[in-house]
Amino acid sequence: MKYFWITRLIRGGCFNHISNMMLSTGRRHSSGSVRRYSVTPLIKAEPIRGLVDDPIKLEVVHLVPNQPVTLYSRLQSEDSDWWEAYAHYVSDSEGIVRVTRDKSLGGTYTGQEPMGLIWSMKPVPGSRPGIRLRKKDVTVPFLVTLSVYDGCIASDFDKETAVALIVLERFYMAPGITRLELNEGRVIGTMFFPPGPGPFPAVVDMWGGGGGLVEYRAALLASRGFATLALAYMGHTRVPESYQTFDPKLPYFEDAFSTLNNHPQVAKGRVAVLGLSFGFTLALLMATEIPSIHPKCLICISGIHYNLLKETKFDMVDVLDVFSKDMSKVKFTEDGAMIWRDISLPFSDDPKKLVKVDKVKCPMMLISGEDDQNWPTLEAAFEIQKLMKAAGNDHLLTILSYPQTGHLIEPPYSPHCRQSKFRLHSKKRTVNVLWGGEAKPHADAQEDSWKKILAFLEKHLELQHPTAIVQSKM
Repeated sequence: MKYFWITRLIRGGCFNHISNMMLSTGRRHSSGSVRRYSVTPLIKAEPIRGLVDDPIKLEVVHLVPNQPVTLYSRLQSEDSDWWEAYAHYVSDSEGIVRVTRDKSLGGTYTGQEPMGLIWSMKPVPGSRPGIRLRKKDVTVPFLVTLSVYDGCIASDFDKETAVALIVLERFYMAPGITRLELNEGRVIGTMFFPPGPGPFPAVVDMWGGGGGLVEYRAALLASRGFATLALAYMGHTRVPESYQTFDPKLPYFEDAFSTLNNHPQVAKGRVAVLGLSFGFTLALLMATEIPSIHPKCLICISGIHYNLLKETKFDMVDVLDVFSKDMSKVKFTEDGAMIWRDISLPFSDDPKKLVKVDKVKCPMMLISGEDDQNWPTLEAAFEIQKLMKAAGNDHLLTILSYPQTGHLIEPPYSPHCRQSKFRLHSKKRTVNVLWGGEAKPHADAQEDSWKKILAFLEKHLELQHPTAIVQSKM
């Protein structure tokens, strides 16, 4: 068992740390002297293996009383980029640091932040510019290496000797989750089913204009009890150009909803639609423009209610061109990142250019970041509220808005991405885009909104036995 554990650490790029741990109980700290421990320091983490939305109880024991230490986290993405976070703590009179109780005195975060070593991760110095941490293969976990160092260290961690080390496994898929790629029909995506025969309440999950097939939120939703379809609809090699069109019937999305709703493991009629950014608008259109679709509830994150439908077919990959007639509305940061939030402002007074939210007939949650620099999402939420109030269906609406929060509101503890590279499919080029938000408030918003998303789905999809915490099975 010990051999297996060490092998995993070596594969995770931690061989030097392991060698250091095996040398002796004498440790050289930043002052150059050697500190002696009567018992080797130890990191305790619960759970060591868990879902990415599981909070971690983390403590370091067997330190010297009132000892300054640095806690350091590190992971390698599937793009071979390294991400890190660190924080400075002082042990208590018993030589213990409890991250859930104690305050970080400096580092990539400060204060009492139990999950700060995860959500405050940043690319290591010298990394490629404009990168974003996203999980590609949800069947394997992120491996997070946690280390402890004597004294206060802020750089060159690979040149220091760790006094303790542990590796955490952070999963998007709980044990027993079934992952099924859709290869029949014209719907392109991946289905995830909780353990057991079902039938389960279900969610159609759509990401934004970046395209591709993004599975990690869907896998996590399935781990919490919902059958989920991660739907690809643009920018994916298996989605033909002929499918990447809107028309008044939205046939591709009708097929997608029907595929999930009619699956034998799905509780028919108990299906929600969740969309972020461009997916926000698609979710609204599915609920208001397709008579055969009757979602049980809607969750719309970081988007607007602009109507993409035309009398004739409309190419999805040219959606940005609708808003970019007047490029004077596009702003730029000092380092050249694009700010798109003003492109669609002011909202049109022509009802034909807006989604007919007066036709929404199910509970709907809108989630907005008040520092969203990509879309005017907060303004859109209030406009939608006004339109629904005039129609008498605003009682169906729940609005969550978060100060100092940007566009990319993801599952909890995902590192904040203020700006990154973004591919314009219609132009076949990549640009830098400012998403907005500040790390700490954005992290708080992700944690709070995820809890409320799960509660909203559990209530309106009538989930009988929520998969609350599965760490005991990991």
